[in-house]
Amino acid sequence: MSDAPPIVLVFSATDPTGGAGMQADILTLASMGCHPLSVVTAITVQDTMGVEDVQAMDADWIVDQARCVLEDMPVAAFKIGVMGSLENIAAIAEVVSDYPDIPLILDPVLASGRGDELASEEMIGGIRELLIPQTTIITPNSLEARRLALDERDDKDDPGLAECAGRIIKAGCEYVLITGTHENTQQVVNTLYGGNGKIGAESWPRLPGQYHGSGCTLASAIAATIANGLPMVEAVKDAQEYTWQSLKAGFRAGMGQHIPDRLFWAREDERQDERAGADHDRDGDRDDYDGDNR
Repeated sequence: MSDAPPIVLVFSATDPTGGAGMQADILTLASMGCHPLSVVTAITVQDTMGVEDVQAMDADWIVDQARCVLEDMPVAAFKIGVMGSLENIAAIAEVVSDYPDIPLILDPVLASGRGDELASEEMIGGIRELLIPQTTIITPNSLEARRLALDERDDKDDPGLAECAGRIIKAGCEYVLITGTHENTQQVVNTLYGGNGKIGAESWPRLPGQYHGSGCTLASAIAATIANGLPMVEAVKDAQEYTWQSLKAGFRAGMGQHIPDRLFWAREDERQDERAGADHDRDGDRDDYDGDNR
């Protein structure tokens, strides 16, 4: 296996647009040099404007999908996205608990970009109790961080983001990366927290428009950088750079949100080759012209 790429096992729902979910995970991981294994948790009906319906897979099928490949191939990291049901959350938690040494990257997708609910309060409770204690790094946006950290016993509970991160870490997670896409700031500020509080923050120019699958891309990119052996702080920074570049190169394929171009680097290479070829042709034309006048 020394010449094999790092293998990452993804638990997520399908997205027929290819913008988010399983398809986004696979594209990101492959683009960053990993081999993705895919365990389908749910099937969605959606377009670039929003999610119309979700059909959760049977929990036993999720367990069977995962255990079959885990018994066959060595996995360097787990990445978890939409899970579809409380039963599926419990099933995934049971599977990953048998592999405590494998880093777990959790993208707590609680709603679509349009605001369609993808997780009930019961499911959020299951994430808190069953998955967060096993998680290496969780990547909520600011809205998700507040929902995960909410103390339902206190009607006036309105924690700041640092307090949210502290509560999530207290629940058992090692690191929390809270993204600032939903905050009213000139730049997008993503902040990484650990057991001793804030580790650091990265600021990124806020791009125009809205993007379908940016959170999936970021979490999968972190899974890829960790699987490739980078330490956490460096892994998170490199994953943010990759994600921002994919958003910057994004395209609007439908009538709704833009789709990140996870293969932006390949298209940039193509453009550079085209420019080099054009320069070569112009140089050749000049040589021919000079030759005719010697």
